[in-house]
Amino acid sequence: MNDPNDAAAMSACLAAVEKILRNMGSVAVAVSGGVDSMTLATFAHRVLGGDVAMFHATSPAVPGEATSRTRDLGAREGWRLTVIDAGEFQSADYMANPVNRCFHCKTSLYGAITPHTVAQVVSGANLDDLGEYRPGLIAAKDHNVRHPWVEAQVDKNMVRNIARHLGLPALAELPSSPCLSSRIETGIGIDAQMLECVHATENLVTARLDPKTVRCRVRAEGVVIELDANSLAAMTVDNRTHLADEVNSLFRTAGFDYPVSFATYRVGSAFLHPIKLVRAPAPDSAVSAT
Repeated sequence: MNDPNDAAAMSACLAAVEKILRNMGSVAVAVSGGVDSMTLATFAHRVLGGDVAMFHATSPAVPGEATSRTRDLGAREGWRLTVIDAGEFQSADYMANPVNRCFHCKTSLYGAITPHTVAQVVSGANLDDLGEYRPGLIAAKDHNVRHPWVEAQVDKNMVRNIARHLGLPALAELPSSPCLSSRIETGIGIDAQMLECVHATENLVTARLDPKTVRCRVRAEGVVIELDANSLAAMTVDNRTHLADEVNSLFRTAGFDYPVSFATYRVGSAFLHPIKLVRAPAPDSAVSAT
Protein backbone atom coordinates (compact mmCIF):
# COMPACT_ATOMS: atom_id res chain seq x y z
CA MET A 1 0.00 0.00 0.00
CA ASN A 2 1.65 3.21 -1.15
CA ASP A 3 -0.18 5.61 1.15
CA PRO A 4 -1.41 4.03 4.40
CA ASN A 5 -3.12 7.30 5.39
CA ASP A 6 -5.27 7.37 2.24
CA ALA A 7 -8.86 6.27 2.91
CA ALA A 8 -9.18 4.55 -0.44
CA ALA A 9 -5.95 2.64 0.12
CA MET A 10 -7.12 1.56 3.57
CA SER A 11 -10.47 0.41 2.19
CA ALA A 12 -8.79 -1.58 -0.58
CA CYS A 13 -6.33 -3.12 1.85
CA LEU A 14 -9.00 -4.25 4.29
CA ALA A 15 -11.14 -5.61 1.46
CA ALA A 16 -8.18 -7.66 0.22
CA VAL A 17 -7.43 -9.07 3.67
CA GLU A 18 -11.11 -9.84 4.28
CA LYS A 19 -11.33 -11.71 0.97
CA ILE A 20 -8.26 -13.75 1.85
CA LEU A 21 -9.67 -14.65 5.26
CA ARG A 22 -13.15 -15.51 3.99
CA ASN A 23 -11.70 -17.79 1.32
CA MET A 24 -10.02 -19.78 4.09
CA GLY A 25 -13.30 -20.68 5.78
CA SER A 26 -12.51 -21.17 9.47
CA VAL A 27 -9.32 -19.55 10.75
CA ALA A 28 -7.02 -20.00 13.73
CA VAL A 29 -4.76 -17.02 14.50
CA ALA A 30 -1.45 -17.55 16.31
CA VAL A 31 -1.35 -14.49 18.58
CA SER A 32 2.00 -13.55 20.10
CA GLY A 33 0.86 -10.39 21.87
CA GLY A 34 2.51 -8.06 19.36
CA VAL A 35 0.91 -5.50 17.09
CA ASP A 36 0.91 -7.65 13.93
CA SER A 37 -0.86 -10.72 15.25
CA MET A 38 -3.21 -8.85 17.59
CA THR A 39 -4.34 -6.51 14.82
CA LEU A 40 -4.90 -9.48 12.52
CA ALA A 41 -6.83 -11.32 15.22
CA THR A 42 -9.03 -8.30 15.88
CA PHE A 43 -9.84 -7.76 12.22
CA ALA A 44 -10.39 -11.46 11.56
CA HIS A 45 -12.79 -11.76 14.49
CA ARG A 46 -14.75 -8.70 13.44
CA VAL A 47 -15.28 -10.01 9.90
CA LEU A 48 -15.52 -13.76 10.56
CA GLY A 49 -17.08 -13.88 14.02
CA GLY A 50 -17.40 -17.46 15.22
CA ASP A 51 -15.34 -18.81 12.34
CA VAL A 52 -12.10 -17.60 13.92
CA ALA A 53 -10.25 -18.78 17.03
CA MET A 54 -7.11 -17.39 18.67
CA PHE A 55 -4.18 -19.31 20.14
CA HIS A 56 -1.59 -17.74 22.41
CA ALA A 57 1.44 -19.68 23.67
CA THR A 58 3.11 -19.02 27.02
CA SER A 59 6.66 -19.94 27.96
CA PRO A 60 9.64 -18.46 29.82
CA ALA A 61 10.52 -16.66 26.56
CA VAL A 62 7.18 -14.81 26.43
CA PRO A 63 6.93 -11.73 28.69
CA GLY A 64 3.95 -11.78 31.02
CA GLU A 65 2.87 -8.42 29.59
CA ALA A 66 2.32 -10.04 26.19
CA THR A 67 0.01 -12.66 27.68
CA SER A 68 -1.88 -10.08 29.74
CA ARG A 69 -2.25 -7.85 26.67
CA THR A 70 -3.61 -10.76 24.65
CA ARG A 71 -6.07 -11.80 27.35
CA ASP A 72 -7.27 -8.22 27.89
CA LEU A 73 -7.90 -7.49 24.22
CA GLY A 74 -9.45 -10.91 23.74
CA ALA A 75 -11.89 -10.26 26.58
CA ARG A 76 -12.83 -6.84 25.22
CA GLU A 77 -13.32 -8.15 21.69
CA GLY A 78 -15.01 -11.41 22.68
CA TRP A 79 -12.39 -13.72 21.15
CA ARG A 80 -12.48 -17.49 21.43
CA LEU A 81 -9.00 -17.62 22.96
CA THR A 82 -7.01 -20.70 23.93
CA VAL A 83 -3.77 -20.27 25.86
CA ILE A 84 -1.34 -23.15 25.38
CA ASP A 85 2.20 -24.19 26.26
CA ALA A 86 4.05 -24.49 22.96
CA GLY A 87 6.62 -26.77 24.61
CA GLU A 88 9.70 -25.34 22.94
CA PHE A 89 11.61 -25.64 26.23
CA GLN A 90 11.33 -29.41 25.84
CA SER A 91 13.17 -29.18 22.50
CA ALA A 92 16.92 -29.79 22.74
CA ASP A 93 17.37 -28.12 19.35
CA TYR A 94 15.67 -24.96 20.59
CA MET A 95 17.49 -24.90 23.92
CA ALA A 96 20.87 -25.15 22.16
CA ASN A 97 20.10 -21.74 20.59
CA PRO A 98 21.41 -22.26 17.06
CA VAL A 99 21.17 -19.55 14.41
CA ASN A 100 17.83 -21.03 13.29
CA ARG A 101 16.41 -21.19 16.81
CA CYS A 102 13.21 -19.53 15.56
CA PHE A 103 12.61 -22.50 13.26
CA HIS A 104 12.53 -24.82 16.25
CA CYS A 105 10.38 -22.36 18.23
CA LYS A 106 7.75 -22.05 15.49
CA THR A 107 7.86 -25.78 14.83
CA SER A 108 6.88 -26.32 18.47
CA LEU A 109 4.25 -23.57 18.32
CA TYR A 110 2.45 -24.76 15.21
CA GLY A 111 2.78 -28.36 16.32
CA ALA A 112 1.04 -27.41 19.57
CA ILE A 113 -1.78 -25.49 17.85
CA THR A 114 -2.78 -28.01 15.19
CA PRO A 115 -4.09 -30.71 17.58
CA HIS A 116 -6.61 -28.16 18.88
CA THR A 117 -8.14 -27.13 15.55
CA VAL A 118 -8.88 -28.14 11.97
CA ALA A 119 -9.01 -24.48 10.93
CA GLN A 120 -6.45 -22.80 8.69
CA VAL A 121 -3.68 -21.53 10.96
CA VAL A 122 -2.48 -18.01 10.15
CA SER A 123 0.30 -15.80 11.50
CA GLY A 124 0.78 -12.05 11.79
CA ALA A 125 3.89 -11.96 9.60
CA ASN A 126 3.89 -8.84 7.43
CA LEU A 127 5.62 -7.89 4.18
CA ASP A 128 8.64 -6.36 5.95
CA ASP A 129 9.42 -9.71 7.59
CA LEU A 130 10.29 -11.21 4.21
CA GLY A 131 13.37 -9.01 3.99
CA GLU A 132 14.79 -10.26 7.30
CA TYR A 133 16.29 -13.55 8.43
CA ARG A 134 13.14 -15.38 9.57
CA PRO A 135 13.68 -19.14 9.88
CA GLY A 136 10.26 -19.30 11.54
CA LEU A 137 8.76 -18.78 8.08
CA ILE A 138 10.22 -22.13 7.04
CA ALA A 139 8.47 -23.81 9.98
CA ALA A 140 5.26 -22.04 8.94
CA LYS A 141 5.55 -23.44 5.42
CA ASP A 142 6.17 -26.92 6.84
CA HIS A 143 2.88 -26.64 8.77
CA ASN A 144 0.90 -25.00 5.94
CA VAL A 145 0.52 -21.79 7.94
CA ARG A 146 -0.57 -18.78 5.90
CA HIS A 147 0.22 -15.08 6.34
CA PRO A 148 -2.72 -12.83 5.37
CA TRP A 149 -0.75 -9.59 5.74
CA VAL A 150 1.91 -10.89 3.36
CA GLU A 151 -0.66 -12.19 0.88
CA ALA A 152 -2.33 -8.77 0.84
CA GLN A 153 1.05 -6.98 0.52
CA VAL A 154 0.66 -5.25 3.92
CA ASP A 155 3.80 -3.89 5.59
CA LYS A 156 4.41 -2.95 9.23
CA ASN A 157 3.45 0.67 8.76
CA MET A 158 0.12 -0.33 7.26
CA VAL A 159 -0.52 -2.81 10.09
CA ARG A 160 -0.12 0.04 12.58
CA ASN A 161 -2.50 2.20 10.55
CA ILE A 162 -5.02 -0.63 10.43
CA ALA A 163 -4.81 -0.89 14.23
CA ARG A 164 -5.63 2.83 14.48
CA HIS A 165 -8.45 2.38 11.98
CA LEU A 166 -9.86 -0.41 14.18
CA GLY A 167 -9.87 1.91 17.20
CA LEU A 168 -6.77 0.43 18.85
CA PRO A 169 -4.39 3.42 19.15
CA ALA A 170 -2.34 1.98 22.03
CA LEU A 171 -1.76 -1.23 20.09
CA ALA A 172 -0.77 0.79 17.02
CA GLU A 173 2.07 2.42 18.99
CA LEU A 174 3.28 -0.79 20.64
CA PRO A 175 7.05 -1.13 20.10
CA SER A 176 8.35 -4.25 18.41
CA SER A 177 9.59 -6.76 20.97
CA PRO A 178 10.71 -10.21 19.82
CA CYS A 179 10.73 -13.09 22.29
CA LEU A 180 13.18 -12.93 25.17
CA SER A 181 15.29 -15.74 23.73
CA SER A 182 16.24 -13.42 20.87
CA ARG A 183 18.35 -11.50 23.40
CA ILE A 184 20.67 -14.45 23.95
CA GLU A 185 23.66 -14.64 21.61
CA THR A 186 23.58 -17.55 19.22
CA GLY A 187 25.40 -20.54 20.68
CA ILE A 188 24.71 -19.68 24.32
CA GLY A 189 22.11 -22.15 25.60
CA ILE A 190 18.66 -20.86 26.48
CA ASP A 191 18.05 -20.76 30.24
CA ALA A 192 14.74 -19.80 31.83
CA GLN A 193 16.37 -17.98 34.76
CA MET A 194 18.58 -16.03 32.39
CA LEU A 195 15.50 -14.91 30.47
CA GLU A 196 13.93 -13.73 33.74
CA CYS A 197 17.03 -11.61 34.33
CA VAL A 198 16.86 -10.21 30.79
CA HIS A 199 13.23 -9.23 31.24
CA ALA A 200 13.82 -7.74 34.69
CA THR A 201 16.76 -5.73 33.33
CA GLU A 202 14.73 -4.27 30.49
CA ASN A 203 11.98 -3.30 32.94
CA LEU A 204 14.55 -1.75 35.28
CA VAL A 205 16.22 0.27 32.52
CA THR A 206 12.82 1.40 31.24
CA ALA A 207 11.86 2.62 34.71
CA ARG A 208 15.16 4.47 35.17
CA LEU A 209 15.61 6.03 31.73
CA ASP A 210 12.33 5.76 29.81
CA PRO A 211 14.24 5.00 26.59
CA LYS A 212 12.60 4.72 23.21
CA THR A 213 14.24 1.30 22.74
CA VAL A 214 16.00 -1.05 25.14
CA ARG A 215 17.39 -4.55 24.67
CA CYS A 216 19.31 -6.55 27.23
CA ARG A 217 21.68 -8.82 25.30
CA VAL A 218 23.58 -11.71 26.85
CA ARG A 219 26.82 -12.28 24.96
CA ALA A 220 29.89 -14.40 25.48
CA GLU A 221 31.70 -11.32 26.83
CA GLY A 222 28.89 -10.29 29.18
CA VAL A 223 25.61 -8.40 29.37
CA VAL A 224 25.18 -5.55 26.90
CA ILE A 225 22.35 -3.07 27.38
CA GLU A 226 21.46 -1.59 24.00
CA LEU A 227 19.63 1.73 23.91
CA ASP A 228 18.45 4.08 21.20
CA ALA A 229 21.12 6.64 20.36
CA ASN A 230 19.48 9.59 22.13
CA SER A 231 18.94 7.70 25.40
CA LEU A 232 22.48 6.38 25.35
CA ALA A 233 23.96 9.83 24.69
CA ALA A 234 21.96 11.31 27.59
CA MET A 235 23.48 8.95 30.17
CA THR A 236 26.12 10.37 32.48
CA VAL A 237 29.11 8.38 33.73
CA ASP A 238 27.38 8.04 37.12
CA ASN A 239 24.18 6.82 35.41
CA ARG A 240 26.12 4.10 33.64
CA THR A 241 28.03 3.02 36.73
CA HIS A 242 25.00 2.80 39.01
CA LEU A 243 22.79 1.10 36.44
CA ALA A 244 25.52 -1.39 35.52
CA ASP A 245 25.94 -2.26 39.20
CA GLU A 246 22.18 -2.84 39.58
CA VAL A 247 22.04 -5.07 36.53
CA ASN A 248 25.15 -7.01 37.56
CA SER A 249 23.59 -7.61 40.99
CA LEU A 250 20.36 -8.77 39.40
CA PHE A 251 22.14 -11.36 37.25
CA ARG A 252 24.52 -12.39 40.05
CA THR A 253 21.60 -13.16 42.36
CA ALA A 254 20.39 -15.66 39.75
CA GLY A 255 23.83 -17.24 39.48
CA PHE A 256 25.20 -15.34 36.46
CA ASP A 257 28.19 -13.09 37.14
CA TYR A 258 28.59 -11.00 33.99
CA PRO A 259 30.23 -7.64 33.33
CA VAL A 260 27.72 -5.06 32.09
CA SER A 261 28.25 -2.55 29.29
CA PHE A 262 26.18 -0.24 27.12
CA ALA A 263 25.86 0.10 23.36
CA THR A 264 23.66 1.57 20.64
CA TYR A 265 20.70 -0.61 19.71
CA ARG A 266 21.12 -2.76 16.61
CA VAL A 267 18.42 -5.03 15.20
CA GLY A 268 19.20 -8.72 15.56
CA SER A 269 22.58 -8.10 17.16
CA ALA A 270 22.43 -11.21 19.36
CA PHE A 271 23.45 -13.38 16.40
CA LEU A 272 26.93 -14.75 16.85
CA HIS A 273 27.61 -15.21 13.14
CA PRO A 274 26.77 -12.88 10.23
CA ILE A 275 23.46 -13.78 8.62
CA LYS A 276 22.85 -13.43 4.92
CA LEU A 277 19.42 -11.90 4.58
CA VAL A 278 17.42 -13.54 1.84
CA ARG A 279 13.94 -12.58 0.83
CA ALA A 280 11.64 -15.46 1.60
CA PRO A 281 9.36 -16.57 -1.22
CA ALA A 282 5.76 -15.44 -1.01
CA PRO A 283 3.37 -18.19 0.09
CA ASP A 284 2.04 -20.40 -2.70
CA SER A 285 -1.46 -19.24 -1.81
CA ALA A 286 -0.64 -15.54 -2.07
CA VAL A 287 -3.50 -13.32 -3.18
CA SER A 288 -2.90 -9.96 -4.80
CA ALA A 289 -4.33 -6.96 -2.98
CA THR A 290 -5.27 -5.33 -6.26
